[in-house]
Amino acid sequence: MRNRLLAGAAVAALVSTPSVADADAATGAQTGGLPAQSDVIVVIGLTGDPRDVPGSAALLTEADLDIQDYVDITRILRAVPGVNIQEEDGYGLRPNIGLRGTGVDRSSNITIMEDGVLIAPAPYAAPAAYYFPHAGRMAGIEIIKGAAGVRYGPRTQGGSINLLSTPVPQTAAGQVSLWFGDEQTRRGHAWWGGMHDLGGGVRLGGLIEAFTDSAEGFKILDNDPSAGTGYRIRDYNIRTRLEFSGAGAQHAVELRYQTSDEVSNETYLGLTDADFAASPYRRYAGSALDRIDAENRFWSLRYSADMANGLRFGAVAYRTEFARDWFKLEQVDPDGAGPMGAVGLGTILADPAAHALAYQVITGPAGFVSADNALRVRHNNREYYSRGVQLELAGEAAFAGADHQWRIGARWHYDEEDRFQWWERFRMDNGAMVHTSVDAPGSQDNRIGSARAFAAFVQDEISVGRWLFTPGVRYERIELKQENFGTADLNRTGANLVVAENTVDVVIPGLGVRYDVNERLALFGGVHRGFSPPSPGSASGAEDAVNWEFGARYGGGDWSMEAIGFYNAYDNLVGTCTASTGGGCVIGDQFDGGRVNVRGLELTAQTDIGARMGLSFGVPLRAAYTWTEAEFQTAFASGFGPWGNVQAGDRMPYIPEHQFYASIGIEAGRWGGQVALNWVGDVRTVSGQGAIPAAQLIESRAVADASAWVALTDHVRARVSVRNLTDEVYAAARSPAGLRPGAPRAVLFGITAAF
Repeated sequence: MRNRLLAGAAVAALVSTPSVADADAATGAQTGGLPAQSDVIVVIGLTGDPRDVPGSAALLTEADLDIQDYVDITRILRAVPGVNIQEEDGYGLRPNIGLRGTGVDRSSNITIMEDGVLIAPAPYAAPAAYYFPHAGRMAGIEIIKGAAGVRYGPRTQGGSINLLSTPVPQTAAGQVSLWFGDEQTRRGHAWWGGMHDLGGGVRLGGLIEAFTDSAEGFKILDNDPSAGTGYRIRDYNIRTRLEFSGAGAQHAVELRYQTSDEVSNETYLGLTDADFAASPYRRYAGSALDRIDAENRFWSLRYSADMANGLRFGAVAYRTEFARDWFKLEQVDPDGAGPMGAVGLGTILADPAAHALAYQVITGPAGFVSADNALRVRHNNREYYSRGVQLELAGEAAFAGADHQWRIGARWHYDEEDRFQWWERFRMDNGAMVHTSVDAPGSQDNRIGSARAFAAFVQDEISVGRWLFTPGVRYERIELKQENFGTADLNRTGANLVVAENTVDVVIPGLGVRYDVNERLALFGGVHRGFSPPSPGSASGAEDAVNWEFGARYGGGDWSMEAIGFYNAYDNLVGTCTASTGGGCVIGDQFDGGRVNVRGLELTAQTDIGARMGLSFGVPLRAAYTWTEAEFQTAFASGFGPWGNVQAGDRMPYIPEHQFYASIGIEAGRWGGQVALNWVGDVRTVSGQGAIPAAQLIESRAVADASAWVALTDHVRARVSVRNLTDEVYAAARSPAGLRPGAPRAVLFGITAAF
C-alpha cells in the first residue's frame, strides 16, 4: 500500500535504532524525496529519530508499516510497548487505545492527531474517536509517552499518537496498490504527485490520493447467513503546495482537503458465554439492521518558513466536520409496553436465564413472535464540528555555557458535539425484524456540548556536554458548555433550555533528561503533569496525575535494547459513561475514581541475526514486552459499570498485566517475509482483585500474522498477507454487551506498482 520496492527498508527497526534514518532516506528517494520544508508542529516527523527525544518515543516509518501492510491501527500498535488495546469489531474501525494504563474506551483518554492537528471529531467536548484516520493511507506514526508530550494536549496522561499522512513528493512520483482475498476483501490505494520548478526559486505541486477498503465481514447473522456484516470505506485527499524564497526565508504554503465516508454493518450486541463457546462468529437476529453511516470532511491551510537567521515558523488553520448515525439495537422491552420495562443488552446477555423472554426477542428462534415494539433500536445521530489555528516558532541559541533548541506555540480551538437522537421499534417475527413504530427525530436526546480552548506552551532542549534537559510548560484554558434543549423542544426554541457551564485553567509542566554515557548507552528520565479535562456540564473534576519515567537505551549498529519504567500517580481518575462501556448509566455522565497508581515496565530488543552471522540475507528479530499494574487506592461505590463497588487495591478493568510481541523476518534481495506474534494475558472487565471471575474474564490469547513478498520487477511487487495465521478463536472483549470475537484467519493477495 505504501512504498514496498526497497527490500532493505522493510527491515528498518521500529524504535530508537540507527537504521531508522537510513530507511527514511531510502523511502524518500523512492518517492522522489520528502518535502524540503520541515514541519515544526510535529515532534519526530517522517525524517526524525526518536533517540533524539529525551524520553519515551517511538516512530513507525513507512518501511515499518510496509512489513505486514496492516490497515488496522490496533494491529499496527501491538509492536509498541506501553500501548493498551481493546479490540471490538476485528477490523479496528473504531479503535479503543490507551497508553500506560489510561482508559481505552474509544481512545478518548489520549491525544489523537494527524500531522500535528487534533483529529478526534470534537477533541475537547467529546473526544471519543468514532472517527479515526484510516491507517492504510499513512506514511508514518509517532507515539509520544514521556515529558515531551506536554507540547501536545489537552490530554497528557498517557501520551499522544500522531499519524503522518502521505507527503507531497519532491519530484513526480506515484503508486497504485490493489488487494483482494477472504471475506470478499477489496482494497485499493493510489496516489500521484510531485513538485515542479517554475523558475525564480518558485516550486508548485501537489498530491492526489484515494484509499478504498471493503469486506463482507466474518460474523454470521442467524436470520440471514448470506448478509454482509462488514464495511465499506472511501477516503480521498488532495493537496496543493507552493514553495518559494523571499525576505530571507524559504516559505511553503499547503492547502489540503480530505473527505471520507464509511458504511459498516456493526453492532454493540455480542454473545452469551454459552453461545460464544458454541459458535463464536454468530450474530443474533436482533442485530440484523444495525449499521453506522459516517462522513468526515477536513480542511487545512498550512504555512511554514525556514528563516536565514535559523528561526523556523509553522502555522496551520484547520476545520473538521463529522456526522454519523449509528442505528443499532440498544434495549429490549419484552412486553412492548414502554421504556420502564426495557432491559439493557449487557444485562440480558450476562444472565439470559433470568431474562428468558428478552433473550428470545434478541435471538428470534423459529416460531417465536414477540410483542410489538419489543426491539428498541436507536438512531445514535450526532454531528461534530471543530476549527482552530495552531502556531509554533522554533530556534536555536547558545548562552550560559549551553546550546538551546527552543520552541513556543499556541492554539485557539473550538469544537462541539450535537446529539439529536430518536427511537425506532420492531417486533421479532420468526427471526425477522418487523417495523412497528418510530419517534420524532430528537425525542431521545437533544443537546449540544461545546468547548472553547486556548493553549500555549514553551519548551527548550538544553544541551550541556553529554546532558540534555528538556523543560517545558503548557497552559490550557477551556470553557465548556452543555445546552440541553430537552426531548420535547425538537425545534430548539429554547423554551426548556438548560445550560451548564464549567471552566478549566491548568498549567502542565514537564521535564525530560537524557545522559549519553557513551556512543552506545544513554540514560533518560522525566516527570510531567498528566491532565485530562472534564466533559461539558460535568460535575466531576479534571483528571490529574504526576507521571514519572526512567529508562536506558543500549545498542550498536545492528542491535539495540531499551528498558523504561513508568509510574503514574493519579490524584483523581475520571470515568465517562458511554454506550460502548456497556451503558447502565446516563450517557455522558462522569464519575470520580479517586487516587489510582499505575506502574509498569516497557522492554524492547531487536537485532539482525543475518548481519551478525555474516549471512548474505537479513533475519531481523524484534521483541517487546509490557508489564502494567493499575490499582485503585481508595474504596468507593460507583454507578460506572466497569468500576462497580471498588475496594482499595482493586485492579482497573481492561488493562492487561502482561503483553508480549515478537517478530522474525527474512530479507533476501528480491523477496522476503515476516511472522509476528502478539500475546496478551488475562484481562478483567470489571474492577477487582485476586482471581478473575469467569463472567468478568477475557482469557489470554496468542495471535500470529504473516506476510511474504516478491519483487516481480524493479517497480512491481506481489504480496500475500495472512491475518491470524493459526486461526486462533478468542474473545476480544465483553463490552459493549456480551462476548465479542477477534477476527479469524484471512488470506489477502496484493500487488503494488510504483512509478
